Amino acid sequence: MSTVMKPFAFPLAKPLVLAVALALQACASTEPARGPVVEMPAAWSPTTPAAEAPQLTTAWWESFGSQPLERLIEEAQAGSPDLRIAIERMRQADIALQQAGISRLPSVNGSLGTSAGRTDAPGTSSTSRESSSAGLSVSYEVDLWGRIAAGVRAGEASFQASQYDWKTARLSLLTAVANNYFLWLNTAERLRIARENLAIAERVLGIVEARQRNGVATALEVSQQRTTVLSQRTALLPIELQQRQTATALALLLGRVPQGYQPEAGEFTQLRVPALSPGLPSSLLTRRPDLASAEAQLAASDANVEVARKALLPSLSLSASGSLGTSALISLADPTRSVSLGLSLAQSIFDGGRQRLQIRSTESQRVVLIENYGKAIRTALKEVDDGLGNVARSERQEALQREVVAQARRSLQLAELRYREGSGDLLSVLDAQRTLFAALDALATQGLSRLTAALDLYKALGGDWAGPPPPLS
Repeated sequence: MSTVMKPFAFPLAKPLVLAVALALQACASTEPARGPVVEMPAAWSPTTPAAEAPQLTTAWWESFGSQPLERLIEEAQAGSPDLRIAIERMRQADIALQQAGISRLPSVNGSLGTSAGRTDAPGTSSTSRESSSAGLSVSYEVDLWGRIAAGVRAGEASFQASQYDWKTARLSLLTAVANNYFLWLNTAERLRIARENLAIAERVLGIVEARQRNGVATALEVSQQRTTVLSQRTALLPIELQQRQTATALALLLGRVPQGYQPEAGEFTQLRVPALSPGLPSSLLTRRPDLASAEAQLAASDANVEVARKALLPSLSLSASGSLGTSALISLADPTRSVSLGLSLAQSIFDGGRQRLQIRSTESQRVVLIENYGKAIRTALKEVDDGLGNVARSERQEALQREVVAQARRSLQLAELRYREGSGDLLSVLDAQRTLFAALDALATQGLSRLTAALDLYKALGGDWAGPPPPLS
């Protein structure tokens, strides 16, 4: 036969003590939630793009006008292990939320058993015992003070934070893919410039050698130009190494094995640098997924503090059970029946201050989250401000560098012409050649800086913040 515990009966004095404790503890469970105080600026400090510049939407990487980049972005979203890890963290948060929601439901337990026994004693006849039983019990905790509901709210906020964390990981991944692809194209462009410069040096070497055969140039001039040719060949090696390392880094972002990976070719000079309107600073709070995640974590912390405070209050539980029993083996024919209903009220009288320490711990964790949220907002404002300044500065620098290249190219043409005509010296040609190579290389580097500045601004503004999180299967 199954047995049912009778509800505990409080002595007369205990309800009065409990009521007093309830009145004292309820005062500590209604503290209003506080958030960080950050004064948002009215506008960005650097000169912002024109008002007609487009707002950032989904698929922002398409604005660079590179189909190979779009294919890389698609591959990264499908193969990146970082995104799969972020999805699993979302799934873990969803499971925790479901577990919190189950606390609102009653628990049902069933039992079924049968037994047989035999007793033999000297001088007495043996006795046999047989019994079978079945029981069902239901228990339910009444959420008088909203403690369980607060736990569910904490789980919902934590799940939302995990969704924003996935968006943050996705934004970091896509900008890293674009950045590495731009760098790979830039090294290819720098290699092309270095090889053209080597061809110029070899052409000049041919002119110097021809002049030496005609008795016009000296052996010293031939040696100087050969040294220049060797230097230009040596300059190719570090650029080639950087290109290989960039390709392997890109392979890791895509979830590929780095050995033998070669990105799809493209024209670095054909990439577009998009203009972008940053909007108002106040809109940044709804754009950046890391800020949204910090806000969701703060909401979860508020709920956890509420859970800890309401744990001081009494808990009310309802229970019901029924059982069937018979003195037969594997049979419930003609059973005896029992039914029980119970109501229990539980209150911690003394726990050494454990629950109050838990409240202090959750409150301290909440203060840390408040400070981190305010710090994240100020950091985001700085990143957008820096991004806008870098975009404007890099555009001006690239325009000036193009003028430098044009003048350096003209200087080399004039120096070569004067040297062929015999009115100039080789040192002027060598100096003009070095100047042109440095100017072209700097122009390619400056073009990469413009693209990187645009990427940084996209990331600082939150990327495609309108994109939904992935569904959990």
